[in-house]
Amino acid sequence: MKPHRPVGKIIARIILILVGIGILLTLVVFGIYFWFDKTNGSVESSGLRRTYLLYVPDSYNPSVPTPLVLSFHGFAEWPAHQMQTSHWNALADQYGFLVVYPSGTRFPKRWVISNQPGSTANPEIDLRFISDLIDQLARDYNIDQSRIYANGLSNGGGMSTLLGCKLSERIAAVGSVAGAYLIAPEDCSSARPVPLIAFHGTADPIVPFQGGPSSSFHLPFPAVEDWIKSWALRNGCDLPAEVLPVTKHVNWTHYTGCSANAAVNFYIIQGGGHSWPGGEPLPKWIVGETNQEIDATELMWKFFRQYSLDRAVTP
Repeated sequence: MKPHRPVGKIIARIILILVGIGILLTLVVFGIYFWFDKTNGSVESSGLRRTYLLYVPDSYNPSVPTPLVLSFHGFAEWPAHQMQTSHWNALADQYGFLVVYPSGTRFPKRWVISNQPGSTANPEIDLRFISDLIDQLARDYNIDQSRIYANGLSNGGGMSTLLGCKLSERIAAVGSVAGAYLIAPEDCSSARPVPLIAFHGTADPIVPFQGGPSSSFHLPFPAVEDWIKSWALRNGCDLPAEVLPVTKHVNWTHYTGCSANAAVNFYIIQGGGHSWPGGEPLPKWIVGETNQEIDATELMWKFFRQYSLDRAVTP
């Protein structure tokens, strides 16, 4: 008759097996993450090698100054995923501009858009990276430096508005989808009013439409409508804004009469989740509903192309 093994040893072995499975799953996740995180360019910035994914349409003509669109991925995402989600490349082919998808830092990848209490991360590092990236692309391509536009999803949307605040001498207009806004518009140091187009779902489970922390992030998110209104006030826009229905589930809040014609457009998606309207749907159980009644990318480009740093551009 075999002696019984001590219960403690059995439990210890089970724990070791579970730990081993956890480590294996972690390695698999890391492997998948880095397999899909494809980039095709890099730049040295602040002593770091920073990467990006650049798309140049076949129609690019080196003799013609060409607009540049920067599109920022969200927290825990990566450049190729932002490219797939937003469909910016299709518009680049149609209208003849360059698109670059910069890569955040750390794991999971992210953008530092504010000095959070207890954090040593510095937003200036990412701001310097984007400035250095623009410089490098301007050396390699004939970039129209009066027509550089920034946009992004979630944490990337927050990054695009941070550029509007801190790099307004280089960014003509900004766009944001489900933006994580952690910098107050009144704290912006931009020398000029910056045009803004934004999209946000009322059922966003990650960056709540009504503000406050979410189940994913214990951060002091502002109420989105209030934040957008503050940006419009900073731009000197008239109040109240005009609100128009666009589709069954989408309303358009349009601020006009703004200084330097720097309009603010805000699309509210009723029941919309933390996703890119008209783009590649993300898992519904994580982000909620992806609205397909409008195309955020097309609306952004229609908005962007009206603006440059030196003059109004006819759409």
